Amino acid sequence: MQYEESRLRHVMVGVPEWAQSDCRRVLARRYADMLFNDHAFIRMLYRNFHRIGPDMYRSSQPTPRQMDDLARLGIRTIINLRGRRTTCGSYFYEVRACARLGIDLIDFPVRSRDVPRKADLFAARELFRRLEGPTVMHCKAGADRVGLMSVLYQFVGQGLPLEQAMGQLSWKYGHLRQSKTGILDHFFENFMATGGRTVDEFYQWVERDYDPAAMKAGFRSRRWANIMVDRLLRRE
Repeated sequence: MQYEESRLRHVMVGVPEWAQSDCRRVLARRYADMLFNDHAFIRMLYRNFHRIGPDMYRSSQPTPRQMDDLARLGIRTIINLRGRRTTCGSYFYEVRACARLGIDLIDFPVRSRDVPRKADLFAARELFRRLEGPTVMHCKAGADRVGLMSVLYQFVGQGLPLEQAMGQLSWKYGHLRQSKTGILDHFFENFMATGGRTVDEFYQWVERDYDPAAMKAGFRSRRWANIMVDRLLRRE
């Protein structure tokens, strides 16, 4: 299985043209979008920030002030698991802050309500090999997509037992396995059901036996949990 080399490059060098405006009206509109449409007012109160390895942290989408905190912590790389979102106020300010603070920003979009793509799993392994830490991985709320990547980081990158690494998919980070995002737990549990435990066995299973469509068809979520995650918490 081949990974996409372009996905592993540092995607931001300086501030791109679409994020360069210093017009007060533009800045205010972008800030309002970040604050209300992207729910940054919640992350200002609770950032869901945790250390998961010697040079690795997991987090919700950082606000501009939190970006300064990350720089003071010595963060050199940010992995944005939401992907490139040029119309999103949070991404606008993140790109500008990374350029100002000298932090490398990598866009590495993954999914929270679907089984992982094979290419993403192989690309993640290569990404962890290349990282220049300390590093922060983030999605929007710091619960699901970053939970998936945190499991992979501890298991693939750090060599922890998968059962232990799966603790990164936990309610204490805001992850509800009863909701549609529980398909991430379902994915790892299906691998463990084969009797495999090592990283090599995991990637052999992904390449040879993993059937995303069949696995997705075999998963069922709970309606109450979906209402909580999708409508109340407004997760992506």
